Formats: sequence, C-alpha cells, structure tokens
Amino acid sequence: MPTDDLPETFHVTTDEQLRAVSNLTRHRIMAVLRFEPATITQIAERVGLAKGSSSYHVRLLERAGLVKVVRTRKVRGVTERYYAMAARSIVLPDPGEGGPDLLMRHAVADLEASPANGERHVRMAHLRLTEEQFAQLGARLEALADEYRALSDPSLPDASLVFALFRPASREQAEGETK
Repeated sequence: MPTDDLPETFHVTTDEQLRAVSNLTRHRIMAVLRFEPATITQIAERVGLAKGSSSYHVRLLERAGLVKVVRTRKVRGVTERYYAMAARSIVLPDPGEGGPDLLMRHAVADLEASPANGERHVRMAHLRLTEEQFAQLGARLEALADEYRALSDPSLPDASLVFALFRPASREQAEGETK
C-alpha cells in the first residue's frame, strides 16, 4: 500500500510522544515502516524481535500517534493489521542546551550496528564559515537529503543519511561545564 497520502511532518509535542521515539527499538520499528506498511509479524522479523515485544512497542507508538493502522485483512479468522508511519518525517523538539539529541544518538547506534564490512561514508569536517555560508550549507544539505528521499525505492536496500551542521560550544563554555 503506498503512503503517498501521508502528511509531510509530525511534530512531537507531548512527553508520551517523546518517550515513544526515545527508545532505540521503537526507532528501528519506525524505520521499518518509513516506506511501506507492515504487520506485527513482519515488523518482528525485520527488527529481530519476538512478536509479543514487537506488538508492545507498536502499541506504544500507535498510542502516541506516531504510527497508525492503514489496512486490515482477515487471515484464518484473525484480523491482521498493517501499520504505517503517521507522517513522512518526525520533528522532535529542540533538546535545549546540553540536552541529549535523540536523533543523533539513534543514528550513532544504527551506524555502530551496521555491518563493519559494508560500504560506509563517514566523515567529520571542521569548518570556519560566515553566518551566510553556514545557512547556505545547511540549506544545500537539506535539499540534497530531500532530493534523494524523493528517489527512494522501497524495493531497494535501506541507506541512512544523517548530518549535523552546528556550531560547537566555545572553549569558555566547555571549560565552564567541566568545573
């Protein structure tokens, strides 16, 4: 079932929603559902969970409004539910200064769990940019991610793109936090 009719974004605003997306297992379940709907059994197989655990996590995501049932069908007298993301992307609230950035923590966990012998492109670059250059680079990175997301084909293997463009804490700020 296509997910063309999904809203573009879902804004996480409640504590329940934040707790739901904070869990790495639920993050991985949402990754399974990002391109096509799946049943509890399919989700469990793809994430490597028992069906009961998969069902528990999907129910929490559904209660928080992050996933929804998009189709049902009867299979040998049992109603099978297909779940999908509630929107194409999820926007988390700014964690605030010094707060944990959940998306980056999940991205690092996914990177660490990816096959070590698989192809990866990981790079860190330290830049010195004007405010205008900083804004331009941010816009280019977002446009590139949007361009490739539009090209995504659910029949192809997953690939994750994560980027973080930020100004690090100044030396004075960092030293003040360690005292």
